[in-house]
Amino acid sequence: MPLQIAEYKPKSLAPAAAPTLRVSEILAGLTHALDLTEGQPMGHSNRACVMGMKLADAMHLSLQEKGDLYYAHLMKDAGCSSNASRMFQILGSDEIAAKHDVKTTDWTKTSWESLQYALTHVRPSAPFLDRVRALWNICRKQKQNAKQLVQIRCERGSTIARKIGLTEASAVAIHSLDELWDGSGQPANLKGHAIPLLSRILNLTQSVEVFHRTYGVRAACDMVRKRSGRWFDPELSQLFLTLAKSPSFWRDVAHAEELVVGLEPRHDVLDQEQATLDNICVAFADVIDAKSPFTYKHSTGVAGAAVAIATNLGLEPLEIASIRRAALLHDIGKLSVPNSILEKPGKLDPQEWDCVKKHPSYSLDILNRIPGFGDISEMAASHHEKLDGSGYFRNMSAEHLSLPARILVVSDIFDALAAKRPYRDALPLEEVFRIMEADCPRKLDASCFDALKASSQKDRELLAVSRGAGYNLIHANG
Repeated sequence: MPLQIAEYKPKSLAPAAAPTLRVSEILAGLTHALDLTEGQPMGHSNRACVMGMKLADAMHLSLQEKGDLYYAHLMKDAGCSSNASRMFQILGSDEIAAKHDVKTTDWTKTSWESLQYALTHVRPSAPFLDRVRALWNICRKQKQNAKQLVQIRCERGSTIARKIGLTEASAVAIHSLDELWDGSGQPANLKGHAIPLLSRILNLTQSVEVFHRTYGVRAACDMVRKRSGRWFDPELSQLFLTLAKSPSFWRDVAHAEELVVGLEPRHDVLDQEQATLDNICVAFADVIDAKSPFTYKHSTGVAGAAVAIATNLGLEPLEIASIRRAALLHDIGKLSVPNSILEKPGKLDPQEWDCVKKHPSYSLDILNRIPGFGDISEMAASHHEKLDGSGYFRNMSAEHLSLPARILVVSDIFDALAAKRPYRDALPLEEVFRIMEADCPRKLDASCFDALKASSQKDRELLAVSRGAGYNLIHANG
């Protein structure tokens, strides 16, 4: 006897965003995803931002400079997902763990510390001789690899910053984040005052945040003293060490999650009619999809399919706008999954599968931090649920899945099947539909699937395996 699917009665959605949503509220929430891909606990960028704004006040920077520095802090790691795949290829191991540990390693010096880092992260599970060969190749190409990885990150990060409308000063600050005072940094080996001031502040605050959180105040201050004149601007180092003597400095850092939005100097706002919010969603979709070549344009592809389904089902423009944003951001939690798992050509082991299954919960957590994103976070968190309760991560069943959530589930499966994966090639459109139809109506909503097929009949090219299709459809319906 076929499973009885509960009828869903449509409800009007809440507005896609609060009428006067602040840009700082959006970015302070979304930056938690960037922390994940950089191997840091969520809140890293916000804590570094609080430190940066205290330095900016002590330096008497202008309002414009403070605003540029503020947003550069929140978006400083926007390019980190772009080098994840390359870093995995070089190391042959979990690149998120490697990124985490490099933050407390002085990689500019050959020492037991840097050797221990290499021994820990270079193909740790490979046979001995393979490991030796890999270590030798990495040592031989260390400078070349470091420059390549940083260049990918910096160029992509500054591009994302411009895409969401940040100032050129913020974009440049992000691009030169990894330059060091003595000229040994990347990507351009800038030295001293040739490094933009905002970049010098970013480099200092992100390093201090990691050492403070990992080892405490004394260790953070000792690190600054040791690296002053090598990594950091000596004057900035001294100013930080003076501020660090005040208990209120560290108290505010500890409460960064509550304070960071209020520290935004210019109080930039947007409303739901402005394109800024959509630009931010599209930009973060690019961040998500850049993590692996196998997810290239996945988020925009899902958004394209979701908009097509919602349009064919006759949903209102405001509902479609929310669904589109949820689709663009649905996989933001996947930034927590190492590329060693995402790009594994074989079957995942139970521990790896558990890691993958957690990513919708991260999406929920991150998006719930943004005011007015309640519906969007629920849709995004439900993209792997099934009508019969066999999905994850909450094992929700039909009566708990809204129509927008059902649309997102169908759209995600469609795009995933139509794309190339590490373990198989992209499937022909007819094969994709055959597989999906077998799951209707037990697992997938049949009306959503029919709307998807109707869309493809209208315009086959729009829903074909072109990875740019979703982006075009979004803007055609925007």
